[in-house]
Amino acid sequence: MAKLNRTLSLQDAISIVAGSMIGSGIFIVSADISRQVNNAWLVIIVWLLAGFITFCGALCYGELSSSIPDEGGQYIYLKKIFSEKLAFIYGLTLFLVIQTGTLAAVNIAFAKFLGLIFPYLSSTNYIFLNISTQQLFAVLVVILLTFVNSRGVKQGILVQNLFTITKILSILAIIICGIFFGAKFSTISQNFSFSNINFSFDYNLIRILLVAIVGALFSSITWNNVTFITSEIKKPKRNIPKALIIGTLLVISLYFLINMVYLSTLPLELIKTANEDIVAATLINQIFGEKAKIFIATIIAISAFGCANGMILTGSRVYYKMAKDKIFFRKLAYINRRTKVPENSLWLQCLWICILILWGNYSQLLDYVIYASLIFYIITIAGIFKLRKEITLTRKIFRIPTFFPVAFLILSSLVIIALTFYKPLYTLPGLLITLLGFPVYDLWKKNKK
Repeated sequence: MAKLNRTLSLQDAISIVAGSMIGSGIFIVSADISRQVNNAWLVIIVWLLAGFITFCGALCYGELSSSIPDEGGQYIYLKKIFSEKLAFIYGLTLFLVIQTGTLAAVNIAFAKFLGLIFPYLSSTNYIFLNISTQQLFAVLVVILLTFVNSRGVKQGILVQNLFTITKILSILAIIICGIFFGAKFSTISQNFSFSNINFSFDYNLIRILLVAIVGALFSSITWNNVTFITSEIKKPKRNIPKALIIGTLLVISLYFLINMVYLSTLPLELIKTANEDIVAATLINQIFGEKAKIFIATIIAISAFGCANGMILTGSRVYYKMAKDKIFFRKLAYINRRTKVPENSLWLQCLWICILILWGNYSQLLDYVIYASLIFYIITIAGIFKLRKEITLTRKIFRIPTFFPVAFLILSSLVIIALTFYKPLYTLPGLLITLLGFPVYDLWKKNKK
């Protein structure tokens, strides 16, 4: 029987981490964060806090990947630490909402920003029924990326590396332009005046920060995707922890710098009222004028495209592993003998993403993604303490200080609690979709018997 091959290097793994994290969010979510916190200092605190949570999570997954270097990543961690049922529920939620819902949104974002260059691609330009040219183009992009990745992991990673490098250089270009051509002392003084530090860390402020942090977390929530493709990375015990640390630190640094540039160039009110929330476009327009909108639209489209490719490449490996474990459709365990990729898994994932795009409620699913993702992140990272008791100390693994998993668990739990109480309509459906996995698993096992 054909199997997956270890062909990906450390550099490829870093590209998957960084490329999957950087989508369109960093160019948009700062507007909503600014409206919620209404203070430049607090905007920076939100991004620093989100970066810290992300880095803590990446370190924890570095230890998990070193202890359990098996294919399937987070799915296999949950299975080996807790139970097959919990792993199945995670895999099903990943398929229904987390991975595919995010991919539907990312591909729509790609079509949306490309529509700034080609107005024909519009959400209001309907072809038939309620399907717009924007939706149809997003579907075609999903099919194209799935086809590329079905030809072999080398083709998929080539696209990934190319677009990851391009978007990192593009973000650096925006940062450099902002520093040298856009930053104004008057704007910096206005946004970061010491008189603006008029807040006290009371219950109300903590609540605002915990709710506002969702956008920042969503901009980097996919750092775990590299663990899905463990069986195709060389020396995974060493390279996955390194890729997680280097990749997340790189992205966190870029996110912090670009937000500092936003706040050094644009008054906070202008950030809050940015056209369609595209703060990066407002920044570039401020520096170079209206003609620069094509430049920023291209950068955001490239970022979304690269993010989608990385997630399509990695997500399919989880469903393949579930099928291999006989708890998902068996045909998804098929590996093409020539290309050495889980072809059926890739195309089923493609089909569901396309359905979500055409359904039209993908943005609603997106609200559930962060909630469902955090629930499973918390459960998985809590499993570190159980795993440490079970593995022998003689095994050479990547071990992190206990401070990091504890910090992640406390901060992420606070975010979950805040969202549950203050945004129930946007988050509890994510919990209901997750709980749906319990009866589905029981039904699956019953039919299997």
